[in-house]
Amino acid sequence: MNKLEQNIAVVTGAATGIGRATAEVFAEEGALVLCADKKEEQIKELAEDIKAAGGRAEAYGLDVSNEESVAAFTDQVKQDYSTIDVLFNNAGIDQEGGKLHEYPVELFDAIISVDLRGTFLMSKYLIPLMLDHGGSIINNSSMSGSAADLDRSGYNAAKGGVTNLTKAIAIDYGRQGIRANAIAPGTIETPLVSGLAGTANDENGKAFRDAQKWVTPMGRLGDPKEMAMIALFLASKDSSFITGETITGDGGLTAYTWPGKMLFENGWKDTTN
Repeated sequence: MNKLEQNIAVVTGAATGIGRATAEVFAEEGALVLCADKKEEQIKELAEDIKAAGGRAEAYGLDVSNEESVAAFTDQVKQDYSTIDVLFNNAGIDQEGGKLHEYPVELFDAIISVDLRGTFLMSKYLIPLMLDHGGSIINNSSMSGSAADLDRSGYNAAKGGVTNLTKAIAIDYGRQGIRANAIAPGTIETPLVSGLAGTANDENGKAFRDAQKWVTPMGRLGDPKEMAMIALFLASKDSSFITGETITGDGGLTAYTWPGKMLFENGWKDTTN
């Protein structure tokens, strides 16, 4: 407990999923959490829930893809707190778009704008609030940032960019005591996954989850709090000599080259959770 005591932590995309879980974990560990998202009503509820549980949190409306919105948010944070200690660039979107020659330019631009440009803008504007004392930046990449998915080239490009942008930040600011690392989630049970593949209660969503379970060595989907605990490790002094790294949390899915016997051994499929 209290691994982030007296820290001020910014969490983007805090309304749901990994962002919400991380905001709650950071607050439990003593941080004042600045919860930022376009979904203003949901982050207000999150901040109130954190306060009701004994933590500290404030809610901010924010569009990470919009420079004016990011600049205004930064000005407000500077006015209210002067400094921050942790930045979790979690906000992101995803959607299938078809083969590359069919992929809609507007969809590619939208995903790049939120996932990659948003990470760049938030880091660019908030790093000056860390320069005097150091801090930790955690970027939410994906296992899809180091391997590709069918019909999702925009997301692959964005997350690959986030992974390498993280390294760039690490070498640019290591001498100022600012560490930058990324987490690379696999398939996590979040509203984003439900929006892409269907919920756990409908036919398509159930089929998707069953397929994910059998290709994942741990035999299940991840939980948002499991990713939040990786973010906590990277935010805290427990990782004080780690920078420029990406920690993958995918239940082992990217640990093998091809499914091999998994494809025809029923015993493998029968052991999923």
